[in-house]
Amino acid sequence: MAEHGGEHYVVIKGRRWRAADPEIPEEVAGRLRALLMKARRDVGAALREQDAEAEREARGRVQVAKVALGERGTPWWEQSGAERRQRWERGLDALS
Repeated sequence: MAEHGGEHYVVIKGRRWRAADPEIPEEVAGRLRALLMKARRDVGAALREQDAEAEREARGRVQVAKVALGERGTPWWEQSGAERRQRWERGLDALS
């Protein structure tokens, strides 16, 4: 596959990461980011408590949020508008 331009990726501390889908409405993207950050905090709490089940559940929520944001899974630029909307709506439903 050909290399994609800068709009598809962000570089943080020298590492390239897939950018979130820019078509997600800001209200939805903000809610997904908040849910992602809560899941990440829950991963940390589970690690501190050495609770493997809670860690697994929280990591699962991180994955769902990242996919919903378009940062994981099928690249958002390869999806139709309808597929993109379905992706973030499924993520919100799963995390709510």
